[in-house]
Amino acid sequence: MSELNLIYGVDLAGTFVFAVSGWLLASKKNLDFFGASVIALVTAIGGGTIRDLLIGSRPVGWLQDVNYLIVIGAGILAGMFFKKGFERLRKTMFLFDSIGIGLFTILGIQKTLAVGLSPVVALIMGTISAVFGGVLRDTLVNEIPLIFRKEIYATVCLAGGGLYLLLDTMGLSPELQMIITIAFIITVRIFVVVKNLSLPSIK
Repeated sequence: MSELNLIYGVDLAGTFVFAVSGWLLASKKNLDFFGASVIALVTAIGGGTIRDLLIGSRPVGWLQDVNYLIVIGAGILAGMFFKKGFERLRKTMFLFDSIGIGLFTILGIQKTLAVGLSPVVALIMGTISAVFGGVLRDTLVNEIPLIFRKEIYATVCLAGGGLYLLLDTMGLSPELQMIITIAFIITVRIFVVVKNLSLPSIK
């Protein structure tokens, strides 16, 4: 598999899990089908859209490829038909969200480096890719976004993105870099939630 195909696959996978995450949250808010679909769409493509606009990649990715809309539709259907199964599994939405931020952090870094911007900017864009779909989702359902609370969320993306950039200097294969980075982000996110770790609030 070429690196471009790998990046594309990661993008579609992240889009799917974020669409599911958005649908599950919307269903808990008792939104109708249209409203929940909008939330799923915004969650899936919000961060990537903001990233592409900032780095000058236009039209933004999902406008050029109908596969993104198909994948979002599949995420909506998965949320609809397997909702009860998801609800029986504790922390299901949390797990989907964790996988999504891991995938989108890497994708944002890769796309930003590909247009010739610096690693520091790439790290910021990776974090935006990962968290701003969730920011838009939470705002639309009238919740305070996670990155504005004490929960360690965007910080995990920054740490994971930093690890990815470090691994990139070591000559590892793109596949191995992705596996290690995604596993790191998911593991750290689970750890901080289980241990109830958080950043201090401003008083």
